[in-house]
Amino acid sequence: MSPTVLRRLLPTLLALAVTVPAQAGRYNIDAVEHHADWHSLRLTLGEERHVRALEQRSYSDTVFSVNASPGACDRPWWEMRVELDEVQAESATVNRVPADLLVDEDRVHTGQAAFITERGNSGFYVRFSFPDSEALLADMRTGEILRLRIHRAEGDYWFLVFSLEGAEAALARMQRLCGDAAG
Repeated sequence: MSPTVLRRLLPTLLALAVTVPAQAGRYNIDAVEHHADWHSLRLTLGEERHVRALEQRSYSDTVFSVNASPGACDRPWWEMRVELDEVQAESATVNRVPADLLVDEDRVHTGQAAFITERGNSGFYVRFSFPDSEALLADMRTGEILRLRIHRAEGDYWFLVFSLEGAEAALARMQRLCGDAAG
């Protein structure tokens, strides 16, 4: 994709990336940088600041991201947003289920996924927690493919696959942006 086309499409492509579920507000986006299939950027809303590395190329309605906040740069969180095409009537954590993340054919990172809706938002969020975030980030930096399995119910799984091309650069820049904002 040419830089000119990317610049024209960037606002549309990043439209899914501007809402952080805990606050259900539209964030200002700046410092956007493209890294192959990933982007890195900064989100601001008043005094609130977040940084994000995200992949939104694998699915037209789904964004997978790694997020951090200044002052807590060493405690990133993983999130996925799926467009529902319908504004949600209430904010709620709908369910908590096991989730597994596999980078390439390495070890499985087992954690938990919380299904979240936000009033006035057309997205459905999955907020992940993984006990060994440092090992997961290291795997993502060197991997090619991220495979995600969410256990919706006994024997009912939701599988997604995301590209990691550009993740190393996006994650490194996210950390720099976070450190710059914290300092």
